[in-house]
Amino acid sequence: MSTIKALAIASEMFPFVKTGGLADVVGALPQALANEGVETVTLIPGYPSVVHAHDTAAQVHTFNNLFGGPARLLGTRGAGTAVLVLDAPHLYGRPGNPYLGPDGKDWPDNAQRFAALAWVAAQIADGAVSGHAPDLLHAHDWQAGLAPAFVRFSGSRRIGTVVTVHNLAFQGVFPRTLLQPLGLPPEAFTLDGVEYYGMIGFLKAGLALADRITTVSPTYAAEIRTPEGGMGLDGLLRARAHALHGILNGIDEAVWNPATDPMIAMRYSDALLPHRAANKSIVQERFGLVASPTTLLFGIIGRLTTQKGPDLVLDALEALLGLGAQLAVLGSGDSDLERRFAAAAARHAGRVGCVIGYDEGLAHQMQAGIDALLVPSRFEPGGLTQLCALRYGALPVVARVGGLADTLIDANEAALAAGTGTGIQFTPPSSEMLQIALERTAQLWRQPALWRRLQHNAMRCDVSWRRPAAHYAALYRELLAERAA
Repeated sequence: MSTIKALAIASEMFPFVKTGGLADVVGALPQALANEGVETVTLIPGYPSVVHAHDTAAQVHTFNNLFGGPARLLGTRGAGTAVLVLDAPHLYGRPGNPYLGPDGKDWPDNAQRFAALAWVAAQIADGAVSGHAPDLLHAHDWQAGLAPAFVRFSGSRRIGTVVTVHNLAFQGVFPRTLLQPLGLPPEAFTLDGVEYYGMIGFLKAGLALADRITTVSPTYAAEIRTPEGGMGLDGLLRARAHALHGILNGIDEAVWNPATDPMIAMRYSDALLPHRAANKSIVQERFGLVASPTTLLFGIIGRLTTQKGPDLVLDALEALLGLGAQLAVLGSGDSDLERRFAAAAARHAGRVGCVIGYDEGLAHQMQAGIDALLVPSRFEPGGLTQLCALRYGALPVVARVGGLADTLIDANEAALAAGTGTGIQFTPPSSEMLQIALERTAQLWRQPALWRRLQHNAMRCDVSWRRPAAHYAALYRELLAERAA
């Protein structure tokens, strides 16, 4: 089996820069692909934290004028894989969030910042950087969405292109007046190119021009082909259904492993599940909750946005507390939701705890200590937090959408009889149906032997990258064989 050389392009990559699950995927997938005969080089922007982490990296290429200033490519290794860092201080040398300025709004030059990333990827694909010519290009989300367009309209070396949609809600849409400043020729501005309702659509360009489209779960791949889930792109995705593939995410089992995790108070495994109890007491203490090993402890970990459905939890909070349960919340996002959770914690001291912000170590400790994880998303392309919960024996309580529908088995009567349940699902995503799911969870909790069996089922799930990596490698080989024919 011949080795495939892939160039991945993304705006973030764990452990160097992370705002969400995209970074985790981009950081972990190349290592898994290596076992499938795929060598990946990942191109990422040179934000200050990234450049600092690679301050000894070798310079492999320079650009005299990249969208308004000089830039250089730094070649190094990180997170167990090859990395190319685009060091362009005029574009990326800014502290804080990679996408937002100090005012909390998008940087006004985000179009140029991420068009530059995509243009450099196309240059590498075209063989401009010695020793780095790939067999195919794999772009992640809208920030890399123009890469297939630059390959199509600017490159002389036509290679296979793949675009992965991690969340269709974020599309990167900019004025058509930027067409020439972004280096796109007039012929690119067509319905089959970068044009999107009279604007330039970065993600739309990738969806229209890439040879293959993937998204992060089979159910989400179906949902985005409907008017309800397609975010204005459902017609295009239906037309390109033959090129669209839903491939589940995995998690890095070296990072997320309760038996070896240095971020949790007490390590444990499926065979040593009683040791998990010590972590629950730590979480209760950290969130100011009454110490009680017998009280059902729910947790929320992640972004506080309407997509994720935390408002449904707030609407169902009295029902949750009426079950005698507790709630710990770690997250940030919408200021109104942050305020409402803080108010709930003050109003229900000892029963509801809230930490606004994100803390990687605390996220690990929560997965190891909460009894059940709440993910009542209105839509969820893939989801990683529920995979971590399965790995750590925190039973996920999720809306039956997207990747949440594909990654766990509802503990209904049939599943319990077959011994196969791994969590609780509900539909539709509403506070009323969430309340019923909370009641079902509490009923299971009151049966300790059954709860432990569900925990064992969850912890034995394969949430690794092994199967997803095999799917990606097969897709790569199919694409390359098609282009060679």
